[in-house]
Amino acid sequence: MKAAIIKQLGDVPVCENFPDPIPQNENEILINVTAASVKNLDKLRASGRHYASYKQLPAVVGFDGVGILEDGTRVYAQGISGMIAERALIPNHKYIVLPEKIDDVTAAALPNAVIGSAMALLFRAKIQKGNVVLINGATGVTGQVAVQLAKHYGASKVIATGRNEQSLAKLTSLGADIVVSLKTADETIVEELKNIQLATPVDIVIDYLWGHSVELLLKALKGAGGYTHPVRIITVGSISGEEIELRSDVLRSSAIEILGSGIGSLSEAEMKKFITEILPEAFQLAATGKLVIETVTAPLDAVHEVWSANIDPGKRLVICM
Repeated sequence: MKAAIIKQLGDVPVCENFPDPIPQNENEILINVTAASVKNLDKLRASGRHYASYKQLPAVVGFDGVGILEDGTRVYAQGISGMIAERALIPNHKYIVLPEKIDDVTAAALPNAVIGSAMALLFRAKIQKGNVVLINGATGVTGQVAVQLAKHYGASKVIATGRNEQSLAKLTSLGADIVVSLKTADETIVEELKNIQLATPVDIVIDYLWGHSVELLLKALKGAGGYTHPVRIITVGSISGEEIELRSDVLRSSAIEILGSGIGSLSEAEMKKFITEILPEAFQLAATGKLVIETVTAPLDAVHEVWSANIDPGKRLVICM
């Protein structure tokens, strides 16, 4: 079969012939893969900079994907073997049957963005109907999905921040009520956020940036004496850096909670619910046009060229077999 393979960690995958995977027991089944997305997780594992990097080489890359089972059922699954390949092994009975009206490319692109948004909103932020939600760094793929899911889960208002002016403008069509540019002066950003907080206090911040923009958020949310509105900040990513300056008086003067959302912060029961309820619902939303994600596609034989290409951060790269 054709597959995207690396022969040593740090290689850019190339499309070459590779032996077909063979199920070893009744818990493994074959899937004919039709589409698989390329995510930061896939790139980190191939680079050797991830704790789950490949131990046996050469290896087929790709964490998850969409394809057809031997009985003709179209499913999404996480792979036992690499999924950017014509065929792969997946766990038996641990796949999601796809709605008829969702296309393979969209189904392959969505899961990573959904886990990075829905889990933060539902389990870490514990979103309630009527909450005001701020998405910090909303112009990327996951941020765009977070805007849409926040509204779907009942947010009364969604504020979106980002640096890409064109992408920010587009977010209003996805459900954002207010957009805040992070390209303006720090004082302007803080003042705008303070005015928003006075008008409609923020309940939840879903953060994909960390770094300096979070320092500005904290400055805007900081209390000035007396009671303050509770706000829960959930950090999901750190595109702007892993560190911030956090003064003790910021936390003492305000009802701010800071939490993280990632595999290590989620329970086994919550992850099971993601597969059995949350992701299937997201697929159904996409099938009916209520959840959208932009993609860039490339054929399997072009994987070497597109793997490190400069893809618009608001779009997900999907390899089609």
